[in-house]
Amino acid sequence: MSACTVTAGFGTWDYVVFGAMLAISAVIGIYYAFAGGGQNTSKDFLMGGRSMTAVPVALSLTASFMSAVTVLGTPSEVYRFGARFSVFAITYALVVILSAEVFLPVFYRLGITSTYEYLELRFNRYLRLCGTVLFIILTILYTGIVIYAPALALNQVTGIDLWGAVAATGIVCTFYCTLGGLKAVVWTDVFQVGIMIAGFSAVIIRAVVVQGGIGHILNDSYHGGRLNFWDFNPDPLQRHTFWTIIIGGTFTWLGIYGVSQSQVQRYIACKTRFQAKLSLYVNLLGLWAILACAVLCGLAMYSIYKDCDPWTAKCVSAPDQLMPYLVLDILQKFPGTPGLFVAGAYSGTLSTVSSSINALAAVTVEDLIKPQFPSLSERKLSWISKGMSLFYGGVCIAMAAVASLLGGLLQAALSIFGMVGGPLLGLFSLGILCPFANSMGAFLGLACGFIASLWVGIGAQIYQPLPHSTMPLNLSTVGCNITNPGTEGYWTSTPLPVLTAPLQIGNIFFFSLSRPILADYWYSLSYLYFSTLGTLITIVVGIIASLSTGGLRQNIDRKFMLNKEDFWSNFSFLKTKQEEKVKVLTWKPFRMPDEGIENPAFNHIEMDCTDRQEKVNGVHR
Repeated sequence: MSACTVTAGFGTWDYVVFGAMLAISAVIGIYYAFAGGGQNTSKDFLMGGRSMTAVPVALSLTASFMSAVTVLGTPSEVYRFGARFSVFAITYALVVILSAEVFLPVFYRLGITSTYEYLELRFNRYLRLCGTVLFIILTILYTGIVIYAPALALNQVTGIDLWGAVAATGIVCTFYCTLGGLKAVVWTDVFQVGIMIAGFSAVIIRAVVVQGGIGHILNDSYHGGRLNFWDFNPDPLQRHTFWTIIIGGTFTWLGIYGVSQSQVQRYIACKTRFQAKLSLYVNLLGLWAILACAVLCGLAMYSIYKDCDPWTAKCVSAPDQLMPYLVLDILQKFPGTPGLFVAGAYSGTLSTVSSSINALAAVTVEDLIKPQFPSLSERKLSWISKGMSLFYGGVCIAMAAVASLLGGLLQAALSIFGMVGGPLLGLFSLGILCPFANSMGAFLGLACGFIASLWVGIGAQIYQPLPHSTMPLNLSTVGCNITNPGTEGYWTSTPLPVLTAPLQIGNIFFFSLSRPILADYWYSLSYLYFSTLGTLITIVVGIIASLSTGGLRQNIDRKFMLNKEDFWSNFSFLKTKQEEKVKVLTWKPFRMPDEGIENPAFNHIEMDCTDRQEKVNGVHR
């Protein structure tokens, strides 16, 4: 078998398929720029008029969550480390349940636009600003990664200029996001998630045909040690075990689904709380489907390249290019199909970046601009929101350059989420679950959690974990004995040695003769535990500091907390209307009708504005 079998790039039909995806995405943005009278208010632009329904929101959540980082990174992960990544299916279920039953009820009840508004209502404005700034930093860094990912794919399979592809990614999604607002983001996501699944399906079907059946793929994967689903080693230094994925993964993804503006903004834009919860649970089915596709693609990749690894043979320069290499290898005889896969990877990026841009615009307008200029009209706020979308689109394109220095895309993305998202998750958890938490305790907890997670995260980038922690599986080049047409000489059949280094930037290694003690313990902590560490330290320090500074003496309005009524309301369909009416009239301390007071679906509830403001201000008394 030749070391490098890919000799052709994109054909005419590949460009047609790819261009059609871009054109349809742009048309959706143009349509929602004018549909229903256009985006005349900031609520229309940022929240879709709070009129969204469950299914499109669910597909939008899936599309933006499963970005090009997943399309390219997960198959490579399975190829190199085995199918243990599929345990994330359990993690996703836990994340969705906790988001729907703990965080959603509080956010939806308050009718807020930015999740960080909650921090001011529950604590004070300074914590709101801290949360906003951290979110902006986190989102820009992550968005830079997901813009860079499909550019790698395009560069590998088509030869298109890498940074030209980066610019194109940012420009297209900024265009339709700026024109159509949240509705354009959601409906382009619906279209793009279909493209992602179609691209995966084309690869899987062709790989099954090439390998003579799914049984052959599974048999090769079994003998190659890739069907290593279960590893119950409790060692927190091991990169991926059952416990790191379940515990660390839950904290990491909960920081996204539970409190991140990018995700929360869409499901609280649903017209009822039932629709909002339903969108999360329907989205879980989408997460499972795409995870299954990505894992199966990784196993098929191993079955095909088990005797001639393209990465070790230097046919590709980075592991994240393995998937597009496979696509062009097995689909190059079928015009349009390589373009379909690359369109799928590109769709993952467009959906994630557009959601991020819309969320960045929302927090900037709601948390930074409106409090400083309360007299601005809705019309002006709408134009400011569009201007912010345009601005952040340019910023995210520029930040893609940073992603080129971060090595493996999947781990880099999750590491960033862990370092910044963990302390934010801890901060919101303090507010929602701990009635005695006060602003002083919350601030100290956030600071300590952020310092700890940043310390271990940066240390892990400087001192890379040794192979006994990452546990890479064997990759063979025994079948790569034929001259590679693109080089002089032959590829040897001896696998290249596994090299370790204290510092890795992209594909450049810097070696050191010694490693500090912390490098093999503290800095070697699984990257999935970065978020867990930040969350737990924030909560523990926050609780201790709050109890030490009079937290038990404060009087907190219960509508800012999670209540048992939030859980029992899931079964409201079992109660008669008369029972519901009696409960509302007799339950004085906590009134569920306050839920979603800014949502048009609750316009039948009349409330005196002065009384409502007094309720909000009551949290500070």
